[in-house]
Amino acid sequence: MRSSLLFDFTVNKENNTVNVKREFDANLSLVWDAWTKPEILDQWWAPRPWKAVTKSMDFREGGTWLYYMKGPDGERHYCKNDYQKIEVQKFFSGLDAFCNENGVNNTDMPRTQWTNTFVTNNDTTTVKIVAKYESLEDLEKIIAMGFKEGFTMALGNLDEYLATVNK
Repeated sequence: MRSSLLFDFTVNKENNTVNVKREFDANLSLVWDAWTKPEILDQWWAPRPWKAVTKSMDFREGGTWLYYMKGPDGERHYCKNDYQKIEVQKFFSGLDAFCNENGVNNTDMPRTQWTNTFVTNNDTTTVKIVAKYESLEDLEKIIAMGFKEGFTMALGNLDEYLATVNK
């Protein structure tokens, strides 16, 4: 990864959002695929030593991505993302939730409203991410769980993946 690539992570407690701007050293098509194809997502989405494993994915408006994070001792934490709006190679939004292996939401945990916008530059692509929560309490719970550290590690995994396919 080039050290000059943009990485901005801010928490806005006024509107219960995490805002991330992250630049990748790859073209739009590669970066879009990395966020929307399960065989690629599984290679980078989880912070090491965890691994992401897709159970099913239907990347379309109204579709769902059901996956789990598998820990080093074999533990599994299931999540799903219900896709809401998709404009190919421009943006997608969805509502993420912790759930069980059948996709039934865990109502004790916050849901995240994700909006990811993709912007092509000369030879890089910037992804602008807004993760919105229903309340400040929900936002603070996610932050306390290590969201920033885990997401930062996962984005680093994506850099590594892109470097292997972008030669």
